[in-house]
Amino acid sequence: MSDRPSRQAKKPFLYVVVCASGIADDVGTLISAAQGRQWDVGVVATPQGLKFIDAQAVASQTGFPIRSAWRSPGDPRPLPPADAIVVAPATFNTINKWAAGISDTLALGILCEAYGFGIPTAALPYLNSAQAAHPAYRQSLDRLREMGVLIGSHEPHPPKADGVADSFRWEEALELIAPHLSGRP
Repeated sequence: MSDRPSRQAKKPFLYVVVCASGIADDVGTLISAAQGRQWDVGVVATPQGLKFIDAQAVASQTGFPIRSAWRSPGDPRPLPPADAIVVAPATFNTINKWAAGISDTLALGILCEAYGFGIPTAALPYLNSAQAAHPAYRQSLDRLREMGVLIGSHEPHPPKADGVADSFRWEEALELIAPHLSGRP
């Protein structure tokens, strides 16, 4: 008999995908909210997103290393499998690449596979109105919605606007995925 708890006894595991955005350094808000709802959390950052966060502080908060690059064959998996995924902040670049099926980073690879695995996934877009005006953005949101991705309600902000980070509701991601978790928090 094993002393290790069964997977059912463990907390559900949330991947938080962090993209390159000026508000990314506040991702601890989402991590704390998820932990308060009894989630274990691991962070996967885009290569550029990694530059926008305090990696040491985030790893300390989650208890897991931040992932941003593929592991080598034979290396252990540093994170358990995801029960749900949140992309926050979701940038113009990541939204468009994800919808197009481009898997050129670990973060995008995980997001593209999540669809095939049926993992509940939510995205909180954070971009400016000039980017949002591009036709590819609306088409990408439509494609992601068709794939079952839950899209947050944050409205694009004016280019070069200050103070818009205060209105970003990190917790909305947890509210979006909660109904899709069949008995999970």
